Amino acid sequence: MENQTGPDAAKTAMLRTMIRIRRFEEKLAWLFKRGQLPGFVHLYLGEEAVAVGVCAALRPDDRITSTHRGHGHLIAKGASIDKMMAELYGRVDGYCRGKGGSMHIVSFELGIMGTNGIVGGGIPIGTGSAWGDKQLGRDSVTVVFFGDGASNQGVFFESMNLAAIWNLPVVFVCENNGYTEWTPTHELTAGRIVDRGTPMGIPGEQVDGNDVEAMRDATARAVARARAGGGPTLIEARTYRWHGHNEGEEAFAGDYRPQSEQDEWRGRDPIAAYGRTLVEEGVLSQADWDAIDAEESAGVEAAVEFAAASPFPDPEEALQDLFAATPKGSMR
Repeated sequence: MENQTGPDAAKTAMLRTMIRIRRFEEKLAWLFKRGQLPGFVHLYLGEEAVAVGVCAALRPDDRITSTHRGHGHLIAKGASIDKMMAELYGRVDGYCRGKGGSMHIVSFELGIMGTNGIVGGGIPIGTGSAWGDKQLGRDSVTVVFFGDGASNQGVFFESMNLAAIWNLPVVFVCENNGYTEWTPTHELTAGRIVDRGTPMGIPGEQVDGNDVEAMRDATARAVARARAGGGPTLIEARTYRWHGHNEGEEAFAGDYRPQSEQDEWRGRDPIAAYGRTLVEEGVLSQADWDAIDAEESAGVEAAVEFAAASPFPDPEEALQDLFAATPKGSMR
C-alpha cells in the first residue's frame, strides 16, 4: 500500500473514508446509549458508500447540503471527526461551537452548507447555492442530499422546476433506504423517485447505493454535465440504513422491519464488499485493510477525548450569530 498513486490511492482513500464513517457512527451509538450525547441522533450505518462515492467526484470548491442523517456526508466532504465529535458533545471546539449539534452542522470553508433537521429543508438551499454559482459565473456544482421521504415534499418539485428552468449546476441525490421514518416507502411513494424529474427534462439515474464506485461514476457524469452547462441531474441511490430512524426508537417504534430484510442488507455490507474487491485487485492486502481499520478506530477514540476535553459554550453566547451586523451608513 505504500507510495500508492493515481487510481489505487483514490480507491484506498474511499475505503478509508467509509471505514471512518462506520467507526464514527458505531461510537455515536455506544455514546448515545450511555447518555453522553444531547439531543436526537440519526446514524448513517450501512449507507457509507453513497456519501463517499458522491463526494469522491467533487472538487473542494463544490458544495453540498445535507439532512438530519448527515454525519457521513460531512465526513466524506472532509470534515474533521474531532470537530464533529465536539459538536455532537455540545462543546465550543465543534464546527458551530456546540450550538448546532447532530442535525445542524455547517462549514462554509469545506463547502458544507449545512445539515438540516427539516425533512427536505436542504433541497431549496442547495438549489439556491447552484443559482449563485450561475449568477457569479463559477463552474462549481452543488450536490443536494435528501431521503426518500423528502421526495414527497413540495420543495423538491419546486426546486427541480426552478433548476430546470434556470439550467442550474445542481445534482439531486436521493438516498432511498426503503423507509420514511418508520413506514415502508412503497406505502407512501408512488412510482419511481428517479423518474420524477422526467416531466421537467431532468435526466435521472438509479444506482446501487452499496457500490461506492458506481456512486462515484454516476456523480462524476452528473457533475461533468452540470459544469458544462447541461443543467441538473437526479440520482436515486438504493441503499439501507442498518439502525433505526433514530437512536432510542426501540422505546416506542416497535419491530417495523423484518429481521430477514435486515440480515439480507447487512450481508451486502458496502465496506466489506469494497474491501474484498480491493484485495482481489491487488490494490491492498488484508493486512493493509486491517491497519486502516485500526488507524480509523484509534482516530475515533481520539476524537472522543478531544470532545470531552473541550469546554461548553458560555451562556452569553446563546444570542451570538443570530443577527448580521448592521453596516455603517445603513438607513436601518
